[in-house]
Amino acid sequence: MLGNLEPEERVMEGSIVDQIAILVNKLGWEVGEEITVEIGGTSVSGIDVGEVYNKKWQSPKGTRKYNKDAFIVIKNQSRRDLTKSQPFAEGEFKPKHSCEDKK
Repeated sequence: MLGNLEPEERVMEGSIVDQIAILVNKLGWEVGEEITVEIGGTSVSGIDVGEVYNKKWQSPKGTRKYNKDAFIVIKNQSRRDLTKSQPFAEGEFKPKHSCEDKK
């Protein structure tokens, strides 16, 4: 590819966008589904350090820091199962062990 940018040549081959597109196709996600992208591996300061604080070791309340190993999470909200678990019907629960405390 050095010095050549032909229209049919893929300039960004192997980019993050290409990798995500391959995974989305593999998962069977479709155009129009609600997708959210979130950042994981972060921390938010929850301590009020006041106006005079050691800037090397402390951060003002609400400061977000991204860890070196931060990651992204891609969620398909359209396929998310929001049904709640249901309790067993009367007499249906039959554990292999006794629920009663034996002494």
